[in-house]
Amino acid sequence: MPVAKGTTIDPERTRATILHAVTQVLYERGLDGIGVAELCARLGVSKETLYRHFGSKDGLVQAMLEARSDRVVRWLTDAVEAAGDDPADQLTALFDTLQGWYDEPAFRGCALLNAATQHHTGTVRAITTRHLGRYLELLTGIADRAGAADPRQLGQQLLILVEGATVVADHHSPTHAGEHALQAALTLLATTRRT
Repeated sequence: MPVAKGTTIDPERTRATILHAVTQVLYERGLDGIGVAELCARLGVSKETLYRHFGSKDGLVQAMLEARSDRVVRWLTDAVEAAGDDPADQLTALFDTLQGWYDEPAFRGCALLNAATQHHTGTVRAITTRHLGRYLELLTGIADRAGAADPRQLGQQLLILVEGATVVADHHSPTHAGEHALQAALTLLATTRRT
Protein backbone atom coordinates (compact mmCIF):
# COMPACT_ATOMS: atom_id res chain seq x y z
CA MET A 1 0.00 0.00 0.00
CA PRO A 2 2.62 2.52 -1.08
CA VAL A 3 1.81 6.17 -0.53
CA ALA A 4 2.58 8.56 -3.37
CA LYS A 5 5.03 11.34 -2.59
CA GLY A 6 3.27 14.37 -1.17
CA THR A 7 0.20 12.34 -0.08
CA THR A 8 -1.08 12.57 3.46
CA ILE A 9 -1.45 9.22 5.22
CA ASP A 10 -4.95 8.66 6.59
CA PRO A 11 -4.73 6.07 9.42
CA GLU A 12 -8.46 5.22 9.31
CA ARG A 13 -8.34 4.68 5.58
CA THR A 14 -5.21 2.54 5.89
CA ARG A 15 -6.85 0.45 8.62
CA ALA A 16 -10.03 0.02 6.55
CA THR A 17 -8.03 -0.95 3.47
CA ILE A 18 -6.09 -3.56 5.42
CA LEU A 19 -9.30 -4.96 6.94
CA HIS A 20 -10.96 -5.18 3.55
CA ALA A 21 -8.00 -7.00 1.99
CA VAL A 22 -7.36 -9.35 4.90
CA THR A 23 -10.98 -10.50 5.13
CA GLN A 24 -10.82 -12.45 1.86
CA VAL A 25 -7.35 -13.84 2.56
CA LEU A 26 -8.26 -15.16 6.01
CA TYR A 27 -11.65 -16.43 4.82
CA GLU A 28 -9.93 -18.32 2.01
CA ARG A 29 -6.96 -19.67 3.95
CA GLY A 30 -8.20 -19.82 7.54
CA LEU A 31 -6.79 -18.00 10.53
CA ASP A 32 -3.83 -20.33 10.86
CA GLY A 33 -3.36 -20.92 7.14
CA ILE A 34 -1.09 -17.94 6.64
CA GLY A 35 1.72 -16.41 8.69
CA VAL A 36 2.26 -12.74 9.37
CA ALA A 37 5.11 -12.38 6.84
CA GLU A 38 3.08 -13.91 3.98
CA LEU A 39 -0.02 -12.02 5.05
CA CYS A 40 1.87 -8.70 4.97
CA ALA A 41 3.30 -9.56 1.55
CA ARG A 42 -0.17 -10.39 0.19
CA LEU A 43 -1.59 -7.18 1.64
CA GLY A 44 1.32 -5.04 0.50
CA VAL A 45 2.00 -3.66 3.98
CA SER A 46 4.92 -3.92 6.34
CA LYS A 47 4.75 -5.80 9.62
CA GLU A 48 5.29 -2.44 11.31
CA THR A 49 2.16 -1.04 9.64
CA LEU A 50 0.12 -4.08 10.58
CA TYR A 51 1.26 -3.96 14.20
CA ARG A 52 0.78 -0.19 14.41
CA HIS A 53 -2.85 -0.49 13.37
CA PHE A 54 -3.81 -3.77 15.06
CA GLY A 55 -1.16 -4.56 17.68
CA SER A 56 -0.77 -8.18 16.56
CA LYS A 57 -2.18 -10.76 14.17
CA ASP A 58 -4.73 -11.59 16.87
CA GLY A 59 -5.76 -7.92 16.97
CA LEU A 60 -6.15 -7.98 13.19
CA VAL A 61 -8.25 -11.15 13.37
CA GLN A 62 -10.46 -9.62 16.06
CA ALA A 63 -11.00 -6.43 14.05
CA MET A 64 -11.68 -8.44 10.88
CA LEU A 65 -14.24 -10.67 12.61
CA GLU A 66 -16.04 -7.69 14.16
CA ALA A 67 -16.16 -5.89 10.80
CA ARG A 68 -17.35 -9.05 9.02
CA SER A 69 -20.11 -9.56 11.59
CA ASP A 70 -21.26 -5.95 11.15
CA ARG A 71 -21.30 -6.32 7.37
CA VAL A 72 -23.14 -9.68 7.33
CA VAL A 73 -25.78 -8.62 9.87
CA ARG A 74 -26.39 -5.37 7.96
CA TRP A 75 -26.63 -7.34 4.67
CA LEU A 76 -29.23 -9.77 6.06
CA THR A 77 -31.15 -7.01 7.87
CA ASP A 78 -31.33 -5.02 4.64
CA ALA A 79 -32.67 -8.09 2.81
CA VAL A 80 -35.34 -8.63 5.48
CA GLU A 81 -36.37 -4.95 5.54
CA ALA A 82 -36.56 -4.77 1.73
CA ALA A 83 -39.03 -7.69 1.74
CA GLY A 84 -41.78 -5.61 3.33
CA ASP A 85 -43.86 -6.30 6.43
CA ASP A 86 -44.93 -9.91 5.88
CA PRO A 87 -42.84 -12.28 8.08
CA ALA A 88 -43.05 -15.12 5.51
CA ASP A 89 -41.72 -12.76 2.83
CA GLN A 90 -38.97 -11.65 5.23
CA LEU A 91 -37.88 -15.25 5.86
CA THR A 92 -38.00 -15.96 2.14
CA ALA A 93 -35.77 -12.95 1.45
CA LEU A 94 -33.34 -13.99 4.19
CA PHE A 95 -32.97 -17.58 2.99
CA ASP A 96 -32.87 -16.53 -0.68
CA THR A 97 -30.04 -14.15 0.19
CA LEU A 98 -28.21 -16.93 2.04
CA GLN A 99 -28.74 -19.35 -0.87
CA GLY A 100 -27.17 -16.80 -3.22
CA TRP A 101 -24.15 -16.72 -0.90
CA TYR A 102 -23.99 -20.52 -0.72
CA ASP A 103 -23.94 -20.67 -4.52
CA GLU A 104 -20.88 -18.41 -4.80
CA PRO A 105 -17.71 -20.29 -5.82
CA ALA A 106 -15.73 -18.65 -2.98
CA PHE A 107 -18.24 -19.75 -0.28
CA ARG A 108 -16.41 -21.30 2.70
CA GLY A 109 -19.10 -21.26 5.40
CA CYS A 110 -19.55 -18.74 8.18
CA ALA A 111 -16.26 -16.95 8.80
CA LEU A 112 -17.14 -16.37 12.45
CA LEU A 113 -18.02 -19.98 13.20
CA ASN A 114 -14.94 -21.10 11.28
CA ALA A 115 -12.83 -18.76 13.41
CA ALA A 116 -14.41 -19.98 16.65
CA THR A 117 -13.64 -23.54 15.64
CA GLN A 118 -10.03 -22.71 14.76
CA HIS A 119 -9.41 -20.43 17.76
CA HIS A 120 -11.46 -21.54 20.71
CA THR A 121 -10.39 -18.47 22.68
CA GLY A 122 -12.47 -16.19 24.84
CA THR A 123 -12.13 -13.23 22.48
CA VAL A 124 -13.09 -15.09 19.30
CA ARG A 125 -15.91 -16.93 21.07
CA ALA A 126 -17.25 -13.62 22.45
CA ILE A 127 -17.31 -12.10 18.95
CA THR A 128 -19.06 -15.19 17.58
CA THR A 129 -21.56 -15.22 20.45
CA ARG A 130 -22.36 -11.55 19.78
CA HIS A 131 -22.72 -12.30 16.05
CA LEU A 132 -25.16 -15.15 16.66
CA GLY A 133 -27.00 -12.97 19.18
CA ARG A 134 -27.51 -10.36 16.48
CA TYR A 135 -28.88 -13.03 14.14
CA LEU A 136 -31.17 -14.17 16.96
CA GLU A 137 -32.43 -10.62 17.45
CA LEU A 138 -33.26 -10.31 13.74
CA LEU A 139 -35.01 -13.69 13.67
CA THR A 140 -36.88 -13.10 16.93
CA GLY A 141 -38.18 -9.85 15.46
CA ILE A 142 -39.58 -11.78 12.49
CA ALA A 143 -41.12 -14.32 14.88
CA ASP A 144 -42.70 -11.58 16.95
CA ARG A 145 -44.17 -9.85 13.88
CA ALA A 146 -45.57 -13.24 12.82
CA GLY A 147 -47.46 -13.53 16.10
CA ALA A 148 -45.49 -16.46 17.46
CA ALA A 149 -46.63 -17.67 20.88
CA ASP A 150 -42.99 -17.66 22.00
CA PRO A 151 -41.00 -15.38 19.67
CA ARG A 152 -37.69 -16.08 21.43
CA GLN A 153 -38.08 -19.84 21.05
CA LEU A 154 -39.06 -19.53 17.38
CA GLY A 155 -36.12 -17.16 16.89
CA GLN A 156 -33.80 -19.83 18.34
CA GLN A 157 -35.29 -22.47 16.04
CA LEU A 158 -34.86 -20.18 13.03
CA LEU A 159 -31.25 -19.51 14.07
CA ILE A 160 -30.63 -23.26 14.11
CA LEU A 161 -32.03 -23.47 10.58
CA VAL A 162 -29.87 -20.57 9.37
CA GLU A 163 -26.67 -21.96 10.85
CA GLY A 164 -27.56 -25.54 9.94
CA ALA A 165 -28.16 -24.56 6.32
CA THR A 166 -24.83 -22.73 6.27
CA VAL A 167 -22.96 -25.75 7.64
CA VAL A 168 -24.71 -28.14 5.24
CA ALA A 169 -23.97 -25.82 2.30
CA ASP A 170 -20.30 -25.68 3.29
CA HIS A 171 -19.68 -29.29 4.23
CA HIS A 172 -22.19 -31.32 2.28
CA SER A 173 -23.93 -29.61 -0.62
CA PRO A 174 -24.71 -25.95 -1.27
CA THR A 175 -27.47 -26.89 -3.72
CA HIS A 176 -30.85 -26.10 -2.19
CA ALA A 177 -29.61 -25.89 1.44
CA GLY A 178 -31.19 -22.46 1.86
CA GLU A 179 -34.35 -23.50 0.06
CA HIS A 180 -34.81 -26.57 2.27
CA ALA A 181 -34.19 -24.52 5.41
CA LEU A 182 -36.72 -21.94 4.19
CA GLN A 183 -39.41 -24.60 3.83
CA ALA A 184 -38.76 -25.76 7.40
CA ALA A 185 -38.77 -22.14 8.61
CA LEU A 186 -42.10 -21.39 6.93
CA THR A 187 -43.60 -24.55 8.45
CA LEU A 188 -42.41 -23.48 11.90
CA LEU A 189 -43.76 -19.99 11.33
CA ALA A 190 -47.20 -21.32 10.41
CA THR A 191 -47.43 -23.67 13.39
CA THR A 192 -46.27 -21.39 16.21
CA ARG A 193 -48.84 -18.60 16.05
CA ARG A 194 -50.48 -17.27 19.20
CA THR A 195 -53.88 -18.77 19.94
